Amino acid sequence: MRPCQSIAWVILSGRVSPGDTVIDLLADSSFERRYNSGSNMKCLVTGGAGFIGSALVRHILADTGASVINVDALTYAGNLESLQGADDTGRYVFAQVDICDFAALSSVFAEHQPDLVMHLAAESHVDRSIDGPGAFIQTNVVGTYNMLEAARSYWQGLEGDKKADFRFHHISTDEVYGDLHGTDDLFTETTSYEPSSPYSASKAGSDHLVRAWGRTFGLPIVVTNCSNNYGPYHFPEKLVPHIILNALHGKPLPVYGDGSQIRDWLYVEDHARALFKVVTEGKVGETYNIGGHNEKRNIEVVETICELLEELAPDNANSRASGKGFKDLIIFVKDRPGHDARYAIDASKIQRELGWTPLETFESGIRKTVQWYLDNPEWWQRVLSGDYKLDRIGGADE
Repeated sequence: MRPCQSIAWVILSGRVSPGDTVIDLLADSSFERRYNSGSNMKCLVTGGAGFIGSALVRHILADTGASVINVDALTYAGNLESLQGADDTGRYVFAQVDICDFAALSSVFAEHQPDLVMHLAAESHVDRSIDGPGAFIQTNVVGTYNMLEAARSYWQGLEGDKKADFRFHHISTDEVYGDLHGTDDLFTETTSYEPSSPYSASKAGSDHLVRAWGRTFGLPIVVTNCSNNYGPYHFPEKLVPHIILNALHGKPLPVYGDGSQIRDWLYVEDHARALFKVVTEGKVGETYNIGGHNEKRNIEVVETICELLEELAPDNANSRASGKGFKDLIIFVKDRPGHDARYAIDASKIQRELGWTPLETFESGIRKTVQWYLDNPEWWQRVLSGDYKLDRIGGADE
């Protein structure tokens, strides 16, 4: 696409910010890259075998022209079976590398010469951070530092458009903001950080590092903070898959406290679309909050899953053994320490500036999710055949 054609396309699409001029657009070396659906770009994705990372990799390979270098250590939650068919595209490379290994990271940059980085690799489960916070500091803080330094060294050696177009996209969580107290309050991109758990504190630390590398060293960074994700290929220690699989096994459905905690639920494929839009169209140095516009109490989520299973799996043998319904399996357990009462995202900035909105409602997304677990037992059965056995963790003082 020639510059004049590109500019005309952007103007007709409404993708011009207030005050932009033709000279501005022509001077922007990332102009064609950002509006050409990722064609010929090389995306280095860390944590690409994880839940959100694999959804992102699947989206890039299926819906853009970009290629992927997937960097993942394959710890307990990393699963290459979530990326079946990726090798067949001819645009995918996997490197089993720990982000805490600086030398190995530097080798990946040198060998594959990425155009952008999407950094998702992290320890992410709050309950595990209560039982063992050290791993979260090591991966989320030290690992992010290593990523920043490897990326900075690589970026400083680039020239011309390749250097101007490079982006370091750090993917984070709304949990860094802490607890919302007012029922009408929302997390915005300028909300102060008040993390409550070792997990959220480690992510807050990594966010600060990324912004510091942007300001001090000029590394072209963008940051996103997302709400609670759910969807296919989710490791079963998290609430939604945990409830689905416990119910199918006829096991108790544990709900922390009274289940009144509120979360904003974001379908993972919507999140993947948003992430690629931010890294290709977002402004350097900016933060974008990504939410699903679906606030639900945890007990509502659990009850909705039970109702869907009654409809979609009415003859499940395990749940029927006692003659009870799925909702009868719900139990309320001791709340975890420091449990935030409410998270809710104001996603108006990404909608206003980049034109992204979620495609799925909670009702449509949760139905797709439950159906996926019913249709893909071979995936989660292999997960459960390993070390994880649907156990509850994170009691800390129990």
